[in-house]
Amino acid sequence: MSATVQLTYSIPPPDGSKTYTVVNRDSITGERTQSWKEDVRSVQIEDVRGKENEYTLDTAGFQFFRHPTKHTRFLDDAEIKAEYYPETAELIKKLTGATEVVLFEHTVRRRRPGLIDDGPQKRQPVLVIHADQTTPDAFVRFHKHLPPKDPAHPRRGRFQTMNLWRPISHPAIDSPLAICDYRSVNADEDLLPATLIYAAREGDIYYAKYNPKHRWVYKSDMDTADLVLMKSFDSILDGSVAGLALHTGFELPEVPEGTPMRESIEIEALVYYEGDQVGGQLLSTYTN
Repeated sequence: MSATVQLTYSIPPPDGSKTYTVVNRDSITGERTQSWKEDVRSVQIEDVRGKENEYTLDTAGFQFFRHPTKHTRFLDDAEIKAEYYPETAELIKKLTGATEVVLFEHTVRRRRPGLIDDGPQKRQPVLVIHADQTTPDAFVRFHKHLPPKDPAHPRRGRFQTMNLWRPISHPAIDSPLAICDYRSVNADEDLLPATLIYAAREGDIYYAKYNPKHRWVYKSDMDTADLVLMKSFDSILDGSVAGLALHTGFELPEVPEGTPMRESIEIEALVYYEGDQVGGQLLSTYTN
């Protein structure tokens, strides 16, 4: 089943200047400072429930799984780090076959219309198409979070950055997650590097320029045992595997009145495969 929905792409500054977004909105006006323009497009999106096995991390850039989580509160960052991080790291290792998994960031999002998204505890679903790291930013993450155990022997394995996303509290019927099949993406033309400016730091991501060839999918009624792994980066850069998964929240038409508003958590991970030489020679390309 497919539907016509509105998704938000990005138009870079016409003068060629830096594309950036100041993440925290003005606490009074709710306005967000940004150098780019929104490009809202009507697109077809397909519900892939029942066809999930057609999409894998290395073919499409994402993969759906089912695995309930032991931690269920998602109300306290310290609890999340103490309880959800360890079980999630082990789960990602199991699902991917990775040697090491380092979790470095998480965001809990609760859709609350009218609440200004001006701080970490008030994050709303992101309704702009994006991927979570640029290539240089992924290498910065690698050198920061997985330094060599022996400086004389640098790491040579394959690594990825990825995002594990799942609903919390109840199924994500309101404001679900749309994901773009990497096989429909022209990475040289469609990706727009951008900087997110926080109060104390900056981070680089990709926004997306409109391409009518993009194939958008979602999985309907994902519940708290459902999860999706989405690549942000893969050190295999020769085009033989999917590099990333563009994604965004979106609004489905005709959501039943009274449907609980979306609540979700996304956790960002560095995933390393010891001894996998494919892509390993690229690790020296980027340094701290």
